[in-house]
Amino acid sequence: MSEQTMLKVERLTKTYRTAGGPLTVLHEVSFVLPAGSSVAVVGPSGSGKTTLLGLCAGLDRPSSGSVTLANEPIGALDEDARALVRNRHVGFVFQNFQLIPTLTALENVLVPVELRGEAGREAEARELLARVGLGERCDHYPVQLSGGEQQRTALARAFINRPKILFCDEPTGNLDGDTAAAMVELIFGLNRERGTTLVLVTHDLELARRCQRIIRLKTGAVVSDQTVAA
Repeated sequence: MSEQTMLKVERLTKTYRTAGGPLTVLHEVSFVLPAGSSVAVVGPSGSGKTTLLGLCAGLDRPSSGSVTLANEPIGALDEDARALVRNRHVGFVFQNFQLIPTLTALENVLVPVELRGEAGREAEARELLARVGLGERCDHYPVQLSGGEQQRTALARAFINRPKILFCDEPTGNLDGDTAAAMVELIFGLNRERGTTLVLVTHDLELARRCQRIIRLKTGAVVSDQTVAA
């Protein structure tokens, strides 16, 4: 795989055991993402979008198929090794923010850095919070922040590790129209500034069209993979 490929997914399949028998939620999905590119994954609820995102990021292991992330095959790695790869290369923005309630905005942003055992990054964390419009809110706890402010804190946290790839799962799903629009500008602005590869799961087709490419899933399979006209 060339150095310019950030993510390579080959025949990715995920099957769960259920009381009613095996349930396949993802079936032989394959695609390659060049470094610095952006892709939206769209499809109806239950089409496998979030499952695909989790497998690509190494949050879960596939039933079959392979994922190569930043030149590292992650499918065969154990949980600790996958966590190291994630911490080295990956940023996340989730629909429900996933901030730690007992930590301030600044402390939440610094969590990935502390997991790496790095010190002395507080100035950069403050700078990122300022970049997302929260320079005055560093010492506030999540409960003191609006949904949009919590999501912007999560975005600053996602970028503190200078990720090579950013995974966003419905990043505007819990935000009102104006806040969502501001969030989108931040995601794509930071994506351009830092050359980060962007994988965006969304049901918002307008948002999807901001990406260079749209992969459409239906019942766990890719039904179309299109380049978006510039």
